[in-house]
Amino acid sequence: MDKMLYVAMTGARHTMLAQGVNAHNLANASTTGFRADLHAFESHPVEGVGFPSRINATVGTRGINVQPGPTEITGRQLDIAVQGQGWIAVQGPEGGEVYTRAGDLRLSPGGVMTNGAGQVVLGEGGPVSVPPFEQILIGNDGSVSIVPLGQGANTTATVDRIRLVNPDPANLVKGEDGLIRTRDGSEPDADASVQVKSGAIEGSNVNPIESMLSMLELTRHFEMQVKLLEAADNNAAASARLMQMS
Repeated sequence: MDKMLYVAMTGARHTMLAQGVNAHNLANASTTGFRADLHAFESHPVEGVGFPSRINATVGTRGINVQPGPTEITGRQLDIAVQGQGWIAVQGPEGGEVYTRAGDLRLSPGGVMTNGAGQVVLGEGGPVSVPPFEQILIGNDGSVSIVPLGQGANTTATVDRIRLVNPDPANLVKGEDGLIRTRDGSEPDADASVQVKSGAIEGSNVNPIESMLSMLELTRHFEMQVKLLEAADNNAAASARLMQMS
């Protein structure tokens, strides 16, 4: 009876964890550049005395959905969307290099380029810094060019190039802050094959319909585990009554 309760409790607990992951994805269905978290159930036999058919259902190691999200044309000069695979390098909270797909860029009063979440965008030699300009242009290769103040439209100067990388997806992990890091702490080289589209941003790659269906499925799984707990409790009560009668 104790093993039955334990198996049901473990299944209910990990179903709740999976539901939390799914709810977090659904809450970020409209977040720019958001990458959905993945979860999967794993089966682990219960060790010890008893039948070998007892199996615990646990949530396995979470992964990241690296598939591109939908691209929205904005026409804004500082908006960029990574085309295909690849990442934009930004400065993390601890000062190291981390990665994102959020291309809603902007400039601070001092000319430092950041994204909408406030992370500093990195270039070839550190943070991208843009001097005063008449017009700013971001090329497909991430190059940042400006028309300096007081100059004509035919006078442009390249001030930096946004650092674009494409590390092995298997070496990527997502932090609690939603930013992507390499598992081994390495910094991949800039990848010239990564291209961006100016005047557009990439949305979340969460599919709201799939997330809603997954939420219903996980709810049913949780209800099933709770009913199993109730059945174990009823069995235990019936056994106790039989013992009293004897």
